[in-house]
Amino acid sequence: MSIFVNKRSKVIFQGFTGQHATFHAEEAIRTGTQVVGGVTPGKGGSTHLGLPVFDTVAEAVRETGADVSAIFVPPAFAADAIMEAIDAGIRVAVSIADGIPVQDMIRVQRYRQIRWETQGDACLVIGPNTPGIITPRECKVGIMPAHIYRPGRIGVVSRSGTLNYEAVEQMTALGLGQSTSVGIGGDPVNGTDFVTVLKAFEKDPETDAVVLIGEIGGPQEVAAARWARENMQKPVIGFVAGLSAPPGRRMGHAGAIIAGEDDTAKAKMDVMEELGLYVARNPAQIGETVMRALRENGIS
Repeated sequence: MSIFVNKRSKVIFQGFTGQHATFHAEEAIRTGTQVVGGVTPGKGGSTHLGLPVFDTVAEAVRETGADVSAIFVPPAFAADAIMEAIDAGIRVAVSIADGIPVQDMIRVQRYRQIRWETQGDACLVIGPNTPGIITPRECKVGIMPAHIYRPGRIGVVSRSGTLNYEAVEQMTALGLGQSTSVGIGGDPVNGTDFVTVLKAFEKDPETDAVVLIGEIGGPQEVAAARWARENMQKPVIGFVAGLSAPPGRRMGHAGAIIAGEDDTAKAKMDVMEELGLYVARNPAQIGETVMRALRENGIS
């Protein structure tokens, strides 16, 4: 009942002994995540939160069998941290930091592609500028408030962290739980995109429907809607934030900027509706739109 991470995932934290990583590692452990250690260069051989600290990701993977990394590293060093995780054989790398230079993320994407072509390594990079990924009560890798998530059969993928939380809280109040919730991040260059996550949800036998939350700026939402129309049997519920955003001004996330008429929230939601998605025009209606989609598709 999940994609990408589950109760068997072994998680390390890069930047483990820092304040933010410490706080969220403690939260992850409390929610049942199998945290097996962390990485802080220069502190290898010590312990933190009762877990081993390593100098490198490669050492951590070799000693613990870790396959997931939560990367709590400042923006200037985050690209190198992601590539170190890829080198070490990490399967899912979650980069929390925002403000990573665009050219650094382009370098990460190129490096990941070269690794795939030459060595067959397949590392899913989630983020940057993401709340992370959570499979409720199994694995939390990120900064989201775990208490609002409940196990269930609705997948969530979002560019916005706060709207992810809003949608989840609405669904939880209606008795709907989540299989997995993925924040792909709000920066212009992301490690993964909507289509990659939709493909995983479509293959997951225990996900019944998917909530897709987008923002102004870029073509991702429309591309995802077109892919869903052609490839998905499961209902997709869409919402795009930024109806009142003025053109040319960045709103919140680095990637949330209207560059043309097709980038507006209204234009994206219009296309989503034309392509058969269930569209919530108001964020307060996401939960009830999910209920309508389930009802009209005979999903109890």
